Amino acid sequence: MKRIGSGDHHVLCLHGWFSSADGWGYWPEVVDRGNYSWWFPEMRGYGGRMDESGDFTMREYAADALAAADGQGVERFSIVGHSMGGKAGAALLTQAGEDRVRGFVGISPVGPGPMPLDEDGEKLFFGAPTQDGSRRAIIEFTTGPTTACWLDDQVASSRRNSTVEAFAGAVHSWIRDDYLADVGSPATPILTIVGEHDPALSADAMKQTWLQIYPNADLAELPACGHYATHEAPLALAVTIEDFLGGK
Repeated sequence: MKRIGSGDHHVLCLHGWFSSADGWGYWPEVVDRGNYSWWFPEMRGYGGRMDESGDFTMREYAADALAAADGQGVERFSIVGHSMGGKAGAALLTQAGEDRVRGFVGISPVGPGPMPLDEDGEKLFFGAPTQDGSRRAIIEFTTGPTTACWLDDQVASSRRNSTVEAFAGAVHSWIRDDYLADVGSPATPILTIVGEHDPALSADAMKQTWLQIYPNADLAELPACGHYATHEAPLALAVTIEDFLGGK
């Protein structure tokens, strides 16, 4: 499990569908390394774990992240989850218990319940494991102003850093799986961060999901970015996350 920083405040960072431990854009370059230790576990079938098989669910991803933290002797920690990593983070909070989790930040996070899609949306997302054109279209649709080069690089990176089986299992899990019955009413402070140009996991979507489900959830919206704030607005994202976690 990759680590950045040597601080006493440990943070488990759960990557998104198109990402990996090394797929967080420029954000890891600007985080506070003195007060925090940022840990980057990977889902099975991704990055350094591409040769590992499994169920490829968000529950499994969470359990593996918790086991990795235990293996490093990390007892208490915060969670940062991007996109599908938000749903995995919700499972991790349930598995670890609120006594171990200091705070939880979701970056454009998928909620713990199923994510409704229309017929065209399902065709697009469930076709993405085998179709690079669908991958590119999804990224372009959810991102703010960007370049063709960056879009192509993200598609190529996702292809290099995940197996088709893991990518397919992940999308089925973060869209279909329902963890709502496991949530309860944790007192853990939660911050959802969204980009103003993300049409899917928007501020309104957070108000209808996370802020309804979790009693201590709040919302921040970053300007001039979409779904990929770690790439699009890394400095603003770092400040927002650390301001929140600093009080936890």
